[in-house]
Amino acid sequence: MNEHNQPSVPATRAFPSLAEAIKVWARIGLLSFGGPAGQIALMHRILVEEKRWLGEQRFLHALNFCMLLPGPEAQQLAVYIGWLMHKTLGGFIAGLLFVLPGVLAIMVLSWVYALYGNVGFVEALFYGLKAAVLAIVVHALARIGSRALRSGAMVSVAALSFIAIFAFDIPFPLIIAAAGIIGYMGHRAGIKGFSAGAGHGSSGKTGIEDADTHLGETIPAHARVDTAWAMRISSILLVLWLAPTVILIAIAGWDNVFTAIAIFFSQMAVVTFGGAYAVLAYVAQQAVEHYGWLQPGEMLDGLGMAETTPGPLIMVTQFVGFMGAFREPGAMPPLLAGTLGGLLTTWVTFTPCFLWIFLGAPFVERLRENRSLAAALSTITAAVVGVVLNLAVWFGLHVIFRDVSAWAGYGLSLDVPVWSSIDPIAAVLVAASMIAMFRFKLGVVPLLAGAASAGLIAYAAGVV
Repeated sequence: MNEHNQPSVPATRAFPSLAEAIKVWARIGLLSFGGPAGQIALMHRILVEEKRWLGEQRFLHALNFCMLLPGPEAQQLAVYIGWLMHKTLGGFIAGLLFVLPGVLAIMVLSWVYALYGNVGFVEALFYGLKAAVLAIVVHALARIGSRALRSGAMVSVAALSFIAIFAFDIPFPLIIAAAGIIGYMGHRAGIKGFSAGAGHGSSGKTGIEDADTHLGETIPAHARVDTAWAMRISSILLVLWLAPTVILIAIAGWDNVFTAIAIFFSQMAVVTFGGAYAVLAYVAQQAVEHYGWLQPGEMLDGLGMAETTPGPLIMVTQFVGFMGAFREPGAMPPLLAGTLGGLLTTWVTFTPCFLWIFLGAPFVERLRENRSLAAALSTITAAVVGVVLNLAVWFGLHVIFRDVSAWAGYGLSLDVPVWSSIDPIAAVLVAASMIAMFRFKLGVVPLLAGAASAGLIAYAAGVV
């Protein structure tokens, strides 16, 4: 008996069938609210504690690898575990069922937003949601920071990361690459502050050993390194991922909005490391400031949609692509153009997630005891804390203030608030959302529902 007074998985117990796996992954997909932290905790509870598919250490090892990859770590973790359990087909099923509910929900909400977003009560609804979203981002920052910043070295990495992206506009991929190198070299040099193990926990230790699970301690036969298989499946996925972009360039040219969407989000899939909140900082800056597909407030509206629906938080990119194509439809009906833009965004964003896992996971399974790699992952997480802080500041400026100005000088580039443009109602909603989340531990869905209701009340009272 283990410490939870539950029997270990007997060696003779039948391995979970693919049909059972489909039910489990569909359940996870439908319940995966609350951003990556909540989704990872959900998978840990169901797959490790309840189903005993794999043990604590194997789960954390897979998560550490996914944290190193560009893109949504929760969805990639689902692909990884699905592949471990039921080979390639299991990986595809897990990854698709994890994102499908979010794809459908965000598409429906995008239609509603595009058609009725300028209606007063709809604007009031999202007005309230923005305050809650800001509180959620700050809460995520606190959660990540409490796990990642366990030494002075990690705190320094986070602070330098924030300064680099907020004040100097240093590209996010360079920050992450530098953090990984610093962590790896710091551990190799024996610097205590860069010891592995900070920052990737899911929901606390359960004491469930790998040996007491369906997978056991050994590497499954299909998960052993097979270079020929890895190259074959990766080549297929690479073609599926890039084919739409190549076709669009050939048919529509470089200046078409669909081409721009395909190229931008394909690039994003390669360079956005560090989880959903870090990715959103990059997407928000580019989609708003460079391409002009939507306004800062609309980006927050999209994030509110993603927070209130199941699936990866990065599904907000579908809303971004939808709005970009909706506003530049060409000869198409705007709603059709937006739908195609959103689906194109989702395709080029999530297809490479399967590529990264199927290409790298067999090799990573052999590196479960590599402490230097684990130290690099922990240091990357510390850098992500700084990047998420940048996202929180950026969102806060655009929620609480109606006007933000740019200031540049001495090599710095800063967004600064116009203090006379402060929105007192928004400030009160943000403060109330912060108190509800931090003091009273209110869940994400009740918080969003309450904030949206407050926005509607403020609209009915004529104060917004």
